[in-house]
Amino acid sequence: MPHDYDWGDAAACRDTDPDAMFVEQAKQDRAKTTCLSCPVRTECLAHALDNQLEFGVWGGMTERERRALLRRRPTVISWRELLESARAEHARATTDPHCTAA
Repeated sequence: MPHDYDWGDAAACRDTDPDAMFVEQAKQDRAKTTCLSCPVRTECLAHALDNQLEFGVWGGMTERERRALLRRRPTVISWRELLESARAEHARATTDPHCTAA
């Protein structure tokens, strides 16, 4: 996907109340369901991780989940590149019967 693509225009949450994605505790699970079928979930999560956004549900992850991921993978320079690469590898593995994921 081109880097100048405005992924926010395609987000599943674009027409929802923004406050619905910035909730606490049990309401976060409800907010995360919005992300399940979002076509730009990867871009959204990468944006939140690359910019270390502290609040809200982004790409299907809460702030606590993102903090834990950042702690587990402190050497990642670009989450966007990592997640796009993983998505491309997954797509190859699921469409090419001869491809074996490492």
